[in-house]
Amino acid sequence: MPSDPKDVTTLLLDWSSGTNPAALEQLMPLVYSELRRVAARQFRRETPGNTLQSTALVHEAYLKLVDQHRVQWQDRDHFFAVAAQMIRRILVTKARERKAEKRGGGQAKLLFDDAIGLPGRVDMDLIALDDAIAGLAKTDEQQARIVELRFFAGLSIEATAKTLGISPATVKRDWIVAKAWLFRELSRGGGRDD
Repeated sequence: MPSDPKDVTTLLLDWSSGTNPAALEQLMPLVYSELRRVAARQFRRETPGNTLQSTALVHEAYLKLVDQHRVQWQDRDHFFAVAAQMIRRILVTKARERKAEKRGGGQAKLLFDDAIGLPGRVDMDLIALDDAIAGLAKTDEQQARIVELRFFAGLSIEATAKTLGISPATVKRDWIVAKAWLFRELSRGGGRDD
């Protein structure tokens, strides 16, 4: 991740506390390329035909992030964890809108491939994935957060562990279990709302 974590963390803390009014302006160039990388990662998984562009996704996510007045930013990883949630919500909202417009025929597809560590490529729709993650959260909230951080934000095992305050070994173990659970749910059509 290209931006210096200490610089980003300092600016996030200054911005949250109100001690540096220019912190938000200084923060944008440091996180913009990483947000674009996260957005591009998501678009590589979607099938062609998505009308939302990665730049628009980054801008929409960034606007939502800077509007988070109640968040007590801890560090750079925390910022990107929240960004992953925002990007997921935006993509799912857009997919639901497309589905509603086309009455079920236009679901956004994702490629659930080696980015999540499964053999081969399994096409699925984003709405089904979101529903499956929500189902996983009912069973194990921590595993759902790990999937969100690893899949949507692209955080490493170590960064995920730091963000959640757990050990890397726990992240690895839960990541394996969560992937298997999601694969099973998505393979049998679980999480679909059609």
